[in-house]
Amino acid sequence: MQIVINRACLTEAPEVAAVLREAADWLVACGQSMWRADEVTVEQVGDAVAAGQFGLARLAGEVVGTVRLTHHDPLFWPELAEGVSVFVHRLAVRHRVAGQGVAQALLRFAADYAVGQGCADLRLDCSADRTALRALYEGFGFRLHSHRQAGPWYVARYCLALPERRVT
Repeated sequence: MQIVINRACLTEAPEVAAVLREAADWLVACGQSMWRADEVTVEQVGDAVAAGQFGLARLAGEVVGTVRLTHHDPLFWPELAEGVSVFVHRLAVRHRVAGQGVAQALLRFAADYAVGQGCADLRLDCSADRTALRALYEGFGFRLHSHRQAGPWYVARYCLALPERRVT
């Protein structure tokens, strides 16, 4: 089956929040922490959804994943000016479809978006101790850029060089 990804619209904010909440709950159950419950509510994601920052993945019509894309990340990439890169945040896949290519499809969606925006690269960060997640990103083609301490978070920062946008 084909994974279809579109920009989420405001009426889909509850679906975005539900995917994020499920991922957060699953990680807590596994002894890891990612996002607090109050960070993934409809109210918390609503403005970003309304701004067109979330992609929503569907498989056979069912919502199975989401990703947030921004043009600035002053906390983890303060040295970069706004609009230079696209930043991946809150990539989440429903546990029941893990390993079925949803995360990779969301990353392709993000890369295509960044190319369309004329950006030279796609960037992200993740907790430096999340080895499986880091392996997913590296398997997709991201290269470790550096590590950074930002407040209580020690993260690995990754960069994916993108092909130039061809004007036709």
